[in-house]
Amino acid sequence: MATPLISPSILSADFARLGEEVRAVDAAGADWIHVDVMDGHFVPNLTIGPGVVKALRPHSAKPFDVHLMIEPVDLFLEAFAAAGADIITFHPEAGPHAHRTVQAIKALGKQAGIALNPATPAKMLDYLIDDIDLVLVMSVNPGFGGQSFISSQLRKIEAVRKMIDKSGRRVHLEVDGGVDLVTAPQCVSAGADVLVAGTATFKGGPEHYAANIAALKGAG
Repeated sequence: MATPLISPSILSADFARLGEEVRAVDAAGADWIHVDVMDGHFVPNLTIGPGVVKALRPHSAKPFDVHLMIEPVDLFLEAFAAAGADIITFHPEAGPHAHRTVQAIKALGKQAGIALNPATPAKMLDYLIDDIDLVLVMSVNPGFGGQSFISSQLRKIEAVRKMIDKSGRRVHLEVDGGVDLVTAPQCVSAGADVLVAGTATFKGGPEHYAANIAALKGAG
């Protein structure tokens, strides 16, 4: 199995020290920085806005992998792009025209991702796969960190991998939710090449981040 990219979710970081935490996981070997944006409406939690993304941007040159769990999503694309997002991922349920949202993200010069909730079928991608840069399979219901992995999503990862391979395009397949040393190899075996890891990265404090990330890469 190929070594996956690791995108630590700052949702599990110490919010009193976010800048330091981003620098720490960057130095520890993170490939991307995953930023979970929640609005308390589309998902039952409230996190951060574009101002925090902008404040964190100087702390790392790694790609900012921004996952928008907000509705409506289109109103905020420009703000997150300007704040420093490199990849902007949204849920197709968060707006009336998913293809138009993809076009808007691309017009801002950013990579576009589609997030699939546990009950959202892979078929949702049929008319989007040729235009997007990333598919994010949610292996938990979005809204909170520290949830248990939903094993049925492995079949979806396999289905999405087949779609990507058939397209002939370079589209990242990312998994978010309950990723640890047990589930990471399952995800990679099913076809994922990017793993979002919050709790598994940040457990133990900064002195453990490098070992945590290395273990996830090795597990994959």
